[in-house]
Amino acid sequence: MITAILVGGKGTRLFGDQTAVPKALYEIGNRPILWHIMKMYAYHGFQDFALLLGYRGEQIVDYVLQRAPYEDHDLRMEIPASGRPEIIEQATDEDRWRITLCHTGLDSEKGERIRRARNYLEPHEHFMVTYGDGLSDIDLQDLTRFHLAHGKVATLTAVRTHSQFGHVSLDGDGRVSSMVENPMLPEWVNGGFMVFSKAIFDWLSPDDPLEAGALRRLAKAGELMAYRHEGFWACMDTYKDNLRLNELWNSGQAKWKKW
Repeated sequence: MITAILVGGKGTRLFGDQTAVPKALYEIGNRPILWHIMKMYAYHGFQDFALLLGYRGEQIVDYVLQRAPYEDHDLRMEIPASGRPEIIEQATDEDRWRITLCHTGLDSEKGERIRRARNYLEPHEHFMVTYGDGLSDIDLQDLTRFHLAHGKVATLTAVRTHSQFGHVSLDGDGRVSSMVENPMLPEWVNGGFMVFSKAIFDWLSPDDPLEAGALRRLAKAGELMAYRHEGFWACMDTYKDNLRLNELWNSGQAKWKKW
């Protein structure tokens, strides 16, 4: 099953309007978040990717094409007395990745990016789509089983997030009865990690914004399901998020790292 990753975002909330790189290339532990997302999927056996390019897409192309092939894994080599070293064994899953680089427009909406990648996605009865800024310890195999079992057009992953602020409970006279720092919010939100049948293309209109477009129409028609994920989920939406994810990675607490 192919996975389309929406990597056209500018990341203006990370470093302002003058961002030098696309959001998907901002680093966590000296690796782009895109690499972390692809490693997540590869761990669960999904190694066929379509990168839906947009803002500064040429930088993502350069990253994929120019990245050192032995950068992230163990290898064994023999070095003869004369001549170049010879690789005799390498431990990696990355040499099995298949990557399609699809230019989908500079300012295209998310649904439009998927439409423009139709030739690469529609040959698959079902395919996955996710955002280029989200990480999780979700079981992607279980997600796909859930999607295939219910038979609807689309599945999104529903997650719950923590409040950015401390919550204060008040009595009627204004007395503070309790304070909770960054509590879990009761509402579910769309965490990405979606699965679509190829029928999604019947629901996508030109310049479709996806969430406020096709997904909303699918929900109204009863064709959208949610896979509830209670575990770790994080979105790298701000500079503060980037710092937090780097702290988790550097301290060995990156729950999304299963590989």
